Amino acid sequence: MFTNLAERLKPTLKEYFSRVRMFTPNARLYLISALTTGIAMGVYRVLFNFYVLSLGYNEALLGRLITTSQFTALILALPMGYLVDLWGRKNALVTRTVLLGASIAVMAVWPSLGTFYGMNALFGIVRSISSVAMAPFLMENSGEEERTYLFSFSSGLRMGSIFVGNWVGGYLPTWLGNLQGVAPTSSDAYGSALLAMAIVTLFGLIPLILLKPIVKKDGDLGPGFAPITYATQHPKLLGKLLFPSLLISIGAGLFMPFMNVFFRTVHGQTDQVIGTLFAWGSLAMGIGLLIAPPIADRLGKIQLVIITQGLSIPFMALLGFAPLFSLSTAAYYVRLTLMNMSNPIYQTFVMEKVDQAARSTVASLVSLTWSFGRAFSPTISGWLQVQYGFGPPFAIAITLYSIAIVLYWFFFIRLKKSRSLI
Repeated sequence: MFTNLAERLKPTLKEYFSRVRMFTPNARLYLISALTTGIAMGVYRVLFNFYVLSLGYNEALLGRLITTSQFTALILALPMGYLVDLWGRKNALVTRTVLLGASIAVMAVWPSLGTFYGMNALFGIVRSISSVAMAPFLMENSGEEERTYLFSFSSGLRMGSIFVGNWVGGYLPTWLGNLQGVAPTSSDAYGSALLAMAIVTLFGLIPLILLKPIVKKDGDLGPGFAPITYATQHPKLLGKLLFPSLLISIGAGLFMPFMNVFFRTVHGQTDQVIGTLFAWGSLAMGIGLLIAPPIADRLGKIQLVIITQGLSIPFMALLGFAPLFSLSTAAYYVRLTLMNMSNPIYQTFVMEKVDQAARSTVASLVSLTWSFGRAFSPTISGWLQVQYGFGPPFAIAITLYSIAIVLYWFFFIRLKKSRSLI
């Protein structure tokens, strides 16, 4: 049985690795940087909420901090597309990494309400630069044959590095707390762990500094507002591409930033258990992201998006409402894998649907859409959690996800078939 399976997989694996070998030197350097910063962000995502709570604040503040970050990214999304064109992708990625490390370090060393708000606003700038620069950078540094594989491999590698960071994040406060002679759940232990990760983040600068600039091809537009003109000329296409993502971003903001709090308050788990849980979840996501390209080659990009996201809905319900930790954990893994393996595929789908000169602007619009959805929902979720628990945030998110998946099908499958019959 296993021999037959290996024989069947052999051509697929051979094809996969042949596409990976086609990655350009710039793409490989970017992947190294993503590996380093991913580890740091894995630790940050496990510990930051606990750090804030350890200082005596509550979930409502966590929601407002997330909203601050997303709202900053929202208002900067469109101008950032222009600025990234002006700076160049390399300078934008270097700036993003410096700001990321600085924002984490400042919150770790000078924790206060004003610092948290200010640095989360800076986080919004980092997110805006990342979302605007990354997709066009990967498009410019890949060919048609390996492009889908590069997008998915990049996301998969990042998830693999976050797996390491999540696991380390569950134990790092204990290690550093023991060195300092403080409790592992104290703000001192959490702050030291975050400061260490700020330093690790800066190591991601080295491969980015080595990136070679891309020479623009004849006919490419330089910095300017010409891409925005393209956006105003294609509102229907952009509406179809962006509106379902807006609904998903609103739903995601209701529960995803609070998953560590969910497992602690609803299921009573420790930092170590939650860190390990997040780690294996990131690994599951990474595996899903890596196997997505060959599946997309066979099914089609948008078909993969609809199938995987549709299958994730019942597992989201089980995650939020299962009475047993084991059931909730299993649903968490499956939901993460299914929902997120389609993200880079859809990102590639969007980039291929628009003109080359408009990609920065469309990436800005994608960032704006995602930030708009998540700019307000975490604050609403934080209030709902304080008043009613996690049930309402999960119920609303499931509804929004379901509507978005139906819209993907309607916009890109049903309408396309209807036109073909005319």
